[in-house]
Amino acid sequence: MKQNSIKAMSIQIRLSGLSFCVLNRSSNTIELTKHVHLEKKATPYELLNELKSTIESNSELQQSFDSITCIYQNELSCLVPNDLFDENTMADYLKFNAKILKTDYISFDKLVTIGSSNVYVPLININNYIFETFGSFDYKHASTVMIETLLQQSSQNTEATLYINVNDTTFEIISIENKQLLFYNTFEYSSKEDFIYYVLFTIEQLKLNTETIKTVLTGKIEMNDAQYNILYKYIRFVEFLKPNYGFDFKSKLNNNHSNYILLNSFS
Repeated sequence: MKQNSIKAMSIQIRLSGLSFCVLNRSSNTIELTKHVHLEKKATPYELLNELKSTIESNSELQQSFDSITCIYQNELSCLVPNDLFDENTMADYLKFNAKILKTDYISFDKLVTIGSSNVYVPLININNYIFETFGSFDYKHASTVMIETLLQQSSQNTEATLYINVNDTTFEIISIENKQLLFYNTFEYSSKEDFIYYVLFTIEQLKLNTETIKTVLTGKIEMNDAQYNILYKYIRFVEFLKPNYGFDFKSKLNNNHSNYILLNSFS
């Protein structure tokens, strides 16, 4: 008798697009990665319609999944040490560095490795649709996945390292040294000049040296594109992350660094 495969799906949600990944746990194989890029920043309502349309038009996304994870990638997040964290005042943490509405639903992830909580705004209309379509699921913020994964993978590395994860209109910077998180933030950019300004500003604020700091890239960035070239102009040591996922892949990835958050979201 043929046994059903155990499958998991991760959906990465950002206002500039959607990404899907299907893992066959039975064969430990990534069976699908799919990206939907939007020409302009969508509203939560428009994004929900895009999500519905994509799922309804792709049979691979309508399978029976053993687990589903939604990853929200937005600038509406804030790390709070657990000693200062109060679940009843989560809006207060966010209002200092993000524009939130009174109607926004606020959630948080526990980051055990750094003794902090990641407070953020998920999209409740997306959550409702996923629940109605697939049943129970997990959701977390993209920075939670990045921070926990990088801390785990850098446990053998003590030197200061700057990690930059590039998206269409935003990018995240994480700084780790001696297995400790020193810095995390998200920046919006619309040009390569914006991009390098925020990177160099961060390096200056952290009192790092552009001649010595190891800078590691993930996400939507390639050798010799505009962001890479300007980064390499000002920073001496720039390289792409070389992750080892431990999965087989049904279709070969164009590169290993571009789907870093999505592929590390399976727990």
